[in-house]
Amino acid sequence: MSDIWQILKNGHWPTLVGAWLHLTVSFMVWLLIGALSLPLAATLHLTESDLALLVALPLLGGAILRVWGGWSCDWFGAKKTAVMILLGEGAVLLWGWLADPSLAGLWCLALLLGLGGASFAVALPLAGQAYPPSSQGLVLGLAASGNIGTVLVFFLAPRWAEQLGWQQVLGVMAGVVAATLGLFMILVRDGRPGDRHRRDVEWWHHAARLIRNRSAYWLCFLYAITFGGFIGLCSLLPSLLHETYQFDAVTAGSTAALCGLVGSVIRPLGGYIADRQGGGRTLYVVFPLIVGSIVAVTSPSLSMAMTMMVVATAAMGVGNGVVFQMVAEWFPKQIGLASGIIGAVGGLGGFLFPLGVGGLKSLTGSYELGLWFFAGLGVCAWGTVFISLRTGRFTRSA
Repeated sequence: MSDIWQILKNGHWPTLVGAWLHLTVSFMVWLLIGALSLPLAATLHLTESDLALLVALPLLGGAILRVWGGWSCDWFGAKKTAVMILLGEGAVLLWGWLADPSLAGLWCLALLLGLGGASFAVALPLAGQAYPPSSQGLVLGLAASGNIGTVLVFFLAPRWAEQLGWQQVLGVMAGVVAATLGLFMILVRDGRPGDRHRRDVEWWHHAARLIRNRSAYWLCFLYAITFGGFIGLCSLLPSLLHETYQFDAVTAGSTAALCGLVGSVIRPLGGYIADRQGGGRTLYVVFPLIVGSIVAVTSPSLSMAMTMMVVATAAMGVGNGVVFQMVAEWFPKQIGLASGIIGAVGGLGGFLFPLGVGGLKSLTGSYELGLWFFAGLGVCAWGTVFISLRTGRFTRSA
């Protein structure tokens, strides 16, 4: 523990705190629709397919906007981009609170709330800039544990909706975003160099090198499974628990919050282990845990199902920390762009997870086929890790 504290003192820890806070609140915004899915379905009488699309749209928006976030982070600076994201989140929440959107308007609102997902491509580079390269695995893991916002929104939003109504929750979140913006401006420093022309020329050079590097595409695939699975499963859990085990909205939200808590808190451990044991070796153990647990999420035994939900999100959380330790190690000069692109693919995986699993559930009446399909993708990911360890096919960026 003293070793970890010494690492934190070697950088600018207020910036790390500000990056963590930014990501935490942005994750709350990003997953707000998923947390409110049951109150929305009950109030607006949504069909299963409508609800699946509504829950998935913020994840799609986040995937798209993460690319913009990574580009803007490298081009304009992480702090400026982070401020733009918070301002955008506040504007979208105020629109949803003050307007009375139709179903089409609600879909548009859900897509725009994906802006919260862009925070990931900004918060990690911001934290990384404040610390030396030797600390990146732990520091990025700590910053990325801001996805604990998943826990907060799934725990709080259903309770707020029960007392205030789902639309008033948007107004509450707008206030939370405004307070976060004030704290962020106080805590964070922007560590960008001052030579704009040189910086822009280097950005294009680093972007070209990233696009040519095959390892980047491999990390995209791995992150689509670990992060896409984590965020997609957490978004889907309230509906799954309600329909499979007859949980009410508050209990289902609390269970999803527990799973999100485990996956978020354990993420820094993944980066810490990868710093010492290597990312490939760690993922070689992580993926079998993901595959084995995800297929038992709908077990007839409720206690077994709950245990497997926690194990699945924990394994995915460790995997998330490992993948981004590898991103920081392999692409130190392209961290903003790499975070944006790889994070975007992870968000796309999160979009496809509830859409695919929910769509197959509408066709078959069960969530099992969709979860088995995802497990098959996890087996494929494990196979690529196995090949990498045996042959050294995927190597770090030069």
